[in-house]
Amino acid sequence: MRRKVIAGNWKMNGLKENINEISPMIQLSKKIKTDVILFPPVTLISSIISKAIDSPLSIGAQNCHQNDEGAHTGDISPKMLKNLGAEYVIIGHSERREAHKESEELLKQKMLLAWKHELSTILCVGENSDIAKQSKTNEHIARQLHGSLPTNINEKKLIIAYEPIWAIGTGRVPTPKQIENVHDAIRSLLCNKYGTNVGNEISIIYGGSLNKDNSTEIFNIRNVDGGLVGGASLFSKSFLPIIQALESATYKS
Repeated sequence: MRRKVIAGNWKMNGLKENINEISPMIQLSKKIKTDVILFPPVTLISSIISKAIDSPLSIGAQNCHQNDEGAHTGDISPKMLKNLGAEYVIIGHSERREAHKESEELLKQKMLLAWKHELSTILCVGENSDIAKQSKTNEHIARQLHGSLPTNINEKKLIIAYEPIWAIGTGRVPTPKQIENVHDAIRSLLCNKYGTNVGNEISIIYGGSLNKDNSTEIFNIRNVDGGLVGGASLFSKSFLPIIQALESATYKS
């Protein structure tokens, strides 16, 4: 059975005084089977790892470079993240794809290097509003996946996150049928590309205006194995109900 995964992406938010927010998250993570992962800014990774030590709460980074070292001012490598104690890294978030013009080939290089250093990866895919209006979402996501996924994958260290760009931070959410359609298409692509056993082992999570009010409905959709949460993950009062909704969701393959 696939893992249930809930990931909190703090983006460029969070200072030292926010670290205490994770105490209730740590306590809840000890009582549930759902995998809980936090992606704070890199400035807080070490401090949060120290606070979460001896708990199931996992910590990751929001990005990495495609090289281990070198003249890359301001960047951080998978090797460095592993040295910090991080366990995960997000690859290809739409905000980075757009702002930094990250190509599928570049994302593939990042993913391979992350796996080399035993980091698990969350690969983000999703369409903008224009593509959605043209009913070409599944075609677009298929191109993203075929372009960024290596021929040989480490399925135990790969999670796919579907985030419709037009839903991120807007309060707009696809219908349950739309989400199911995309997640089914991703599952089918993974099974066709890597075989049923491998394709069915990879968790596919949803992100985009996910909150405590809509999470129960979304987490009970077929092939939705969890969520990638943005702003709501900064505070325990808004993040814990989402985690609990996933823990209570009925598993649907």
